[in-house]
Amino acid sequence: MDAIAIPPPEQLDSLDDEHFRQVVREFLRQNYPEHLRNPPHRLHWHECKEWYHRLAEKGWLCPGWPKEHGGLGLSPIKQIILTEEYERHGVARTPDHGIVMLGPLVIRYGTEEQKRRFLPKILSGEHIWCQGYSEPNAGSDLAALRTEAVLEGDHYVVNGQKIWTTLATDANWIFLLVRTDKQAKKQEGISFLLVDMTTPGITVRPIINLEMHDEFCEVFFDNVRVPKENLVGQPNRGWDMAKALLGFERIFIGAPRQSAYALSRLRLLAERVGVWEDEAFQDRYARLRLDLEDLKALYGVYVAKLRRGEALGPDVSMLKVIQTELFQRITDTMLEIAGENAGLMDPMEGNRDLNIGGLFIQARPATIYGGSNEIQRNILSKNVLGLPG
Repeated sequence: MDAIAIPPPEQLDSLDDEHFRQVVREFLRQNYPEHLRNPPHRLHWHECKEWYHRLAEKGWLCPGWPKEHGGLGLSPIKQIILTEEYERHGVARTPDHGIVMLGPLVIRYGTEEQKRRFLPKILSGEHIWCQGYSEPNAGSDLAALRTEAVLEGDHYVVNGQKIWTTLATDANWIFLLVRTDKQAKKQEGISFLLVDMTTPGITVRPIINLEMHDEFCEVFFDNVRVPKENLVGQPNRGWDMAKALLGFERIFIGAPRQSAYALSRLRLLAERVGVWEDEAFQDRYARLRLDLEDLKALYGVYVAKLRRGEALGPDVSMLKVIQTELFQRITDTMLEIAGENAGLMDPMEGNRDLNIGGLFIQARPATIYGGSNEIQRNILSKNVLGLPG
């Protein structure tokens, strides 16, 4: 069978959907490092930078960014197809806060100088970003944050602490929510800063999780001086941008990628342990698959809004709730049918694609990070359904 020709990046969105799917498969066959397929845990920068740079060189790094900013400008449907094919191939997630979160925010709210300064360095991999939102006692209640930034001349002086900062040990830049007016109400007086992680006064400490992996970190700021031109938007008006970024985050966390991957692993496991033909299992699997198809359709609605330049409303919280709870239900089912393999922290013998215990553990915090699902339901009840707080 002849190889499928891969057109230039700027032509990808014009392909019909099935042709595009075949192009993605061929692109991954030609370019994705075989040793990185289906990694058992989140990879660090040094483990996956080869793939990041290859995507950047080929122009495939930022599927959702507009073409004029170096992205592929893909339609919502094609972004879903891309996600499906990445999952099918076992593509590892790269450090992507700059791609998925900061890039869209700078495109929307940043100055022209900030766009010229920061977007190309995300594309080149020169800047690897992490997110400085959560704090001790200010995680899901993000408006209660206490990390402070005081303007002194041409610099903000930052003091405080962030926690659960994903892959902060790999990042060389961090985007921060900081309090710049202590007298204002909780949602007011917050600003959005971009901070070089090599600035004196920043300390990063890894946190070991249940998988014995150091994905999360604490980050401390002790009189860290940040140039005032690194402020995005207006001083004390960062909450609106924070909500926009949370919308981008919930789009990402709510993407069908995790659940689609877990469901494909569930089928592999069911075939291996001999329950795939069982009628009761087939009924349960069909329900999970239908839930996944519903999630894909809803995800497409919100991606289409972003592509049209529309603001994401509070109803985007539905995505995060649906995806993370589906992810947990699928991995719960894996654990139930895995027998003696359910307690293993490593992939099953003879099949490195089946990491049952690891996937189950990865699904546990999914309903907590990015704003707990309890908080998401409060947002939906108050701002969508109009129920009293």
